[in-house]
Amino acid sequence: MAKKKKAAAKKTGKLSKEKYESELTKLHAELVKLQYWVQEKGLKVIVLFEGRDAAGKGGIIKRMVDRVSPRVFRVFALPTPSEREKTQLYLQRYIQHFPAAGEVVIFDRSWYNRAGVEQVMGFCTPEEYKRFLHYIPTFEHMIVNSGIQLIKYWLDISMEEQERRFQDRIHDPRKVWKLSPMDVESYRRWYDYSHARDKMLKATDTDLAPWYVVPADHKKQARLNCISHFLSLIPYEELPIQSVDLGKRDMKNEYDDHLSLKDRRVIPQKF
Repeated sequence: MAKKKKAAAKKTGKLSKEKYESELTKLHAELVKLQYWVQEKGLKVIVLFEGRDAAGKGGIIKRMVDRVSPRVFRVFALPTPSEREKTQLYLQRYIQHFPAAGEVVIFDRSWYNRAGVEQVMGFCTPEEYKRFLHYIPTFEHMIVNSGIQLIKYWLDISMEEQERRFQDRIHDPRKVWKLSPMDVESYRRWYDYSHARDKMLKATDTDLAPWYVVPADHKKQARLNCISHFLSLIPYEELPIQSVDLGKRDMKNEYDDHLSLKDRRVIPQKF
């Protein structure tokens, strides 16, 4: 059966589960090495992910941070701005989450909401949209010139694959929470979002803060390719790690510590 699955995967161009997990394990090991390097050298990195709904942003981010410290790799998926935030400088709520030395900050959607959903759905004025596209390259140059490495990913997904994933969410009780009225509207207005994407990339793809496009119709390949590319953008070396010796337990105060919990509220052991 395993051989048949591998043969089928090779025929369709998809990765087998075994190959995917093997490659992901290697990348996780490299991410740990990078984490030590970022801390040691005091690097400051921002990685932002944009793309259509159901493009797989969350899936890539989850695999990127799965085996590293949340104190070093910090993820932000900001909700709809509050009434107070709506009165602030637009970029203000993002800037407060920018990295200090030794941190990698990942934005699951970012200030580019203004160039996408806000523009398409009319959540900002035409004047606000134009100002955003005009000034954001200057803002990002300021970020880079301040010593922060800015990495921008656009996940590219086909119309057919987006529909398949939406249908999957509708019929899978584990995923139905992912589908919102806004997703349905983005499905209907595919080409409006395409035009918004094209204008955004044209205005904000600069030499100092370029966009990197991630083909995302195949989730496993997209995850591996994106993480591999991310690692290639930050020159790092493997640092010596101090070995850990558990030593011996101190048994001088030995007692049956499990027995002392027998009258506590232990959860039912159903499994």
